[in-house]
Amino acid sequence: MIKLGDYNTLRIKKRTDFGLYLDGGEEGNILLPNRYVPKGYVLGQEIEVFLYLDQDERIVATTEHPIAKVGEFAWLECAWTNEYGAFLNWGLMKDLFCPFREQKQRMVKGQRYYVYVMEDEKTHRLMATAKVERYQKRTSYEQALDFSDELLRYLQTHDGHCPLGDKSSAEAIAQQFGVSKKIYKKAIGDLYRRRLITISDDGLFLLP
Repeated sequence: MIKLGDYNTLRIKKRTDFGLYLDGGEEGNILLPNRYVPKGYVLGQEIEVFLYLDQDERIVATTEHPIAKVGEFAWLECAWTNEYGAFLNWGLMKDLFCPFREQKQRMVKGQRYYVYVMEDEKTHRLMATAKVERYQKRTSYEQALDFSDELLRYLQTHDGHCPLGDKSSAEAIAQQFGVSKKIYKKAIGDLYRRRLITISDDGLFLLP
């Protein structure tokens, strides 16, 4: 049985003009498009692929690795929005959908959000939810440690400065990073104790 939104090891059945057909068992043949066909493949061999739904809601395979699979959490950037929700860049050609009902606040293009990747029980489509609390079993301390790494990467890619400090509003923090002020302050404390940042009225600064 295949696992949608996850890695699967499937046998190569035949070659076509469009790519390789893989044996999907009860799901039938699953296409691995030409752009992902590995060099030196052999008919009958097994290869590891990631399975998701294409634009026509058909199961398709890829050798690319998404940022997260079903059942995992990740920080994803909003690539675009429409009247139904937001579409997040998760490393595959087709962006990951996050409907309005699964957003804590209206997602904005270019902003990053902490989400959980899941399969919709009714439609079996892959989607993201920003309402991650019902899936989390970690302590707030563990969440803060995870976010401290994210905050460090932000500083490293923004000239070593973040204008939001420990006195910034919860709304501004949530808008920029999608986390609570409590988690944000714990992450600041972690980076400060590790002597990676300084804190001032102008925000956070990465130490050289």
